[in-house]
Amino acid sequence: MLNRTILPLLRAQWFAYLLVSAVALAGDMACFLALLHAGVTPALAGAAGYSFGIAVHWILSSRLVFALRAAPGGSARTRQKAEFVGSALIGLVLTTFIVALGDSAGIDPRLAKGAAIAVSFTTTWLLRSRIVFR
Repeated sequence: MLNRTILPLLRAQWFAYLLVSAVALAGDMACFLALLHAGVTPALAGAAGYSFGIAVHWILSSRLVFALRAAPGGSARTRQKAEFVGSALIGLVLTTFIVALGDSAGIDPRLAKGAAIAVSFTTTWLLRSRIVFR
């Protein structure tokens, strides 16, 4: 009974998170590619792009995906923002490491970034859905 009630909501929330992530990813990739084109090292470009995506993701996630579980304000909201940034920093470290590893292995940075996206998306979804917006 409980699964029939909660499972569709989780799927809808997961889908909304996927859409928000796509928007944040578009900003991330635009920044990443622009910086690569400007001659910035792939790892630094990956980190900067991801950081831009973090800001976009917070705004959309807290207002659209997890709006019903967003803290209303005060210290609870500050804590939630800190947890969100913490989850993003984990994603940032993963992204930077994977892009740098790919680059050092001679893999096209765009392909390495693609792998980083998959790992980071999964990791941050789990952290945000189970810890940040619990």
